[in-house]
Amino acid sequence: MKHLCKALIAFALITTSGNLYANDHVATVAEYAHIIDFDSNRVLLSKNADLPMKPASMAKIMTLYIVFSQIADGTLTLEDEFLVSEKAWKMGGSRSFLDVGTLVSIEALIKGVAVQSGNDAAVVIAEGISGSEDAFADKMNRFAKRLGMTNTNFTNSTGWPDPDLSTTAKDLAILTTALIRDFPINTYPDLYPVFKKPEYIYNNIKQGNRNPLINKSLGADGLKTGHTKESGYGLVGSAERDGQRVIMVINGMTSKKERSLESNRLMDLMFREFAQYTFFKGGETIANANVWLGKRPSVPLVIEKDLSRVLSRVERNKTKITINYDNPIQAPLRLGDEVGTLWFEVNGVREEIPILAGDGISQLPLFSRISEAIKYLIFGAEPSL
Repeated sequence: MKHLCKALIAFALITTSGNLYANDHVATVAEYAHIIDFDSNRVLLSKNADLPMKPASMAKIMTLYIVFSQIADGTLTLEDEFLVSEKAWKMGGSRSFLDVGTLVSIEALIKGVAVQSGNDAAVVIAEGISGSEDAFADKMNRFAKRLGMTNTNFTNSTGWPDPDLSTTAKDLAILTTALIRDFPINTYPDLYPVFKKPEYIYNNIKQGNRNPLINKSLGADGLKTGHTKESGYGLVGSAERDGQRVIMVINGMTSKKERSLESNRLMDLMFREFAQYTFFKGGETIANANVWLGKRPSVPLVIEKDLSRVLSRVERNKTKITINYDNPIQAPLRLGDEVGTLWFEVNGVREEIPILAGDGISQLPLFSRISEAIKYLIFGAEPSL
């Protein structure tokens, strides 16, 4: 028997109003910026994100990604030691003050890079893993290609100025996402958490963490600053609040103070204006539909997976959900049968999500089906038992 009608259930989801901070409406003094929600990869803010820039010490995130990878696959341990070469010892810029000719543990080198931004520690890692810094740079580029960093070329382990060294804000966000995703804290408690250490002492020299988000922006737990004359002041940061993680890459600022103020302002703004909203859980009943000629009069309608999106407050306010299905739905029905479509609309973009039968319903026996059909044709009655 043909479906008798079509029921449309539409409703707007109303919340407290707020200002719209779409990613093209937020001003930033950073020359380059790319801020994303970690779980959904939604872009929250983007400015010159695909233009080439110099990473400075933010390149060391890849150096640590490679070390973490080798610890994860068992080819390195935190207790292994690398020799400090004369080249590493002579490195200028930020240093961990390693002594030439000494053996330093991988654990100490990781802390030296993550907390102190030690150029000497990064070179020791490069030489210890690949034999030379040039060979290690090749390895960095192979990893970058594998991760999808299509606009990046590394030339050394430190981010030391080089005419061929180049990356983008978007590529650094890809790298940071991979590092946090691939080395989860519950599996590798000694790896990513090193980025939020407030200080590290080596050779009786105490140095504080250079990341201005640490101990200032609530939930901040990483990652790296960078500065050279050609790059300006930059930062790759990450913070987690109430289960939501935001990754931020900014670069090209004019001073440490400007970097500190802007990074904290933007991180707080992202958490204030964007949130993860769950509209329906997977398997949750979103509506009940009448059933035609079934042993039960109605069936719950569900969607397979959570309907959850990262939205600004105004986007949340303007979201529209429409539930489309033919009513009544004819039996028999199997659990999971597709019986309609849910439209999820925001910013003029529509997603279509299958609606499924939340239960199985058998058909009435032949005589009962005939009786119900006749009753409907004669009296226009709703199908019933």
